[in-house]
Amino acid sequence: MRIAVTGSTGLIGTALVHSLRQDGHEVVRLVRRTPREETEVEWDPHRQWVDTAGLTGCEAVVHLAGAGIGEHRWTDAYKKELRDSRVLGTAAIAEAVASLDTPPRVLVSGSAVGFYGDTGERAVDESAPPGHGFLPDLCQDWEEATAAAQEAEVRTVFIRSGLVIAPEGGAWGRLFPLFKAGLGGRMGSGRQYWSFIALHDHIAALRHILDTADLSGPVNLTSPSPVTNREITEAMGRVLRRPTLFHVPAPALRIALGEMSTDILGSVRALPRRLLDSGFSFTYPHVEEALKAAVGGRR
Repeated sequence: MRIAVTGSTGLIGTALVHSLRQDGHEVVRLVRRTPREETEVEWDPHRQWVDTAGLTGCEAVVHLAGAGIGEHRWTDAYKKELRDSRVLGTAAIAEAVASLDTPPRVLVSGSAVGFYGDTGERAVDESAPPGHGFLPDLCQDWEEATAAAQEAEVRTVFIRSGLVIAPEGGAWGRLFPLFKAGLGGRMGSGRQYWSFIALHDHIAALRHILDTADLSGPVNLTSPSPVTNREITEAMGRVLRRPTLFHVPAPALRIALGEMSTDILGSVRALPRRLLDSGFSFTYPHVEEALKAAVGGRR
């Protein structure tokens, strides 16, 4: 297939492009600069502009672009950047897809389990309503920005991703060095659930979604076995063979991170019901084996 990908230089995008090209697919990368090769297409999410000629012939579009949730403190200015990079960018992609004479068969668009807000110990699947607060509101607007593609009858999937276990990027990319140095420990009470997924399984799930013609709407990309921050801390200690004596109290996190601390202290116990029902099988469903795979460099 000819497949277009935004966010192709990020953690997930890089791995997805590599996986697709290994299997012989033609990948078109959307870039926010002048293209340097034939497989690049220019776009500008803030201006909501896409060079649609470069999407001609694409059978699928995977939209992963967006400013990093944990890159900066959530000032009003950065919250606007988080929102604009997702909502405006997604609307631009959806409208570009809808404008094509022959639209792609599927648009896979990013979202996050932040959609559900703080669920405490309650497990939720894709049928659960949105939560309350900045992240749930952002995720709702993010998903609704695909309206043009849906109206054009393009199969549209919202991937509500959990925390991706990988040493080279994302939230876990910042955790690994701390734990390797023996400075890791639980955060807050440690009772909050973290819905995780191994990078290998995240890419496999994306490939599965591209190939499963009857799968549309929200799909949780999380392990079927979410665990608490305390359990993750203990597993990190075992896998890395380091002590995990440090504890960061919730008030200290709130002072250091401001509103962004809600993403760390909040509990999201999300289950991948629709993935499992569609026949997807996880390679690393449990946190310890996912950590071992990441440390061992297995993909």
